[in-house]
Amino acid sequence: MELTARELMTTDVETAAPDDDVSEVLGRLARADFNGFPVVDDEGRVVGIVTQRDLVELFQTKDRTLWIPIGFPPFMETLTYAIDVSWDDLDLGVDLLKNANKPISDVMTADVVTVGPEADLETLLDLLADDARDINRLPVVEDGRLVGIVARQDVLRAIRDRRRGD
Repeated sequence: MELTARELMTTDVETAAPDDDVSEVLGRLARADFNGFPVVDDEGRVVGIVTQRDLVELFQTKDRTLWIPIGFPPFMETLTYAIDVSWDDLDLGVDLLKNANKPISDVMTADVVTVGPEADLETLLDLLADDARDINRLPVVEDGRLVGIVARQDVLRAIRDRRRGD
């Protein structure tokens, strides 16, 4: 039997709302063990996706460590956030205070690749291995609403487990 997105997906998906503040979402990402959130509206429809890369592009830094202010100025608490992206690819010329209170909808990627729950392993693999898009996670949508997410590592685990079973 072919594995499907429904069998591989995580159903407890952490999301962002379109009007969430950039600084709040970046703070949540700093505490998470993954690097992006689907952005969903009040109806549970996927309207975008926001990743570390989308947010890091907004902030200046001198090295590969990003200091994230939490709350409102004067920032009393900060988190150290080491990001694994190539700084050479990023335009870090925009400062924090101009961007901290922007809604996430201003920086999210609106063109989101999603799959249905019955998408097979081959389809998931093709999308996650597409060099042009560089996708790490696929929101799973059923009847127009987010029902789960399949991460690249979920697919890799499934392939590994299948090989071990052979």
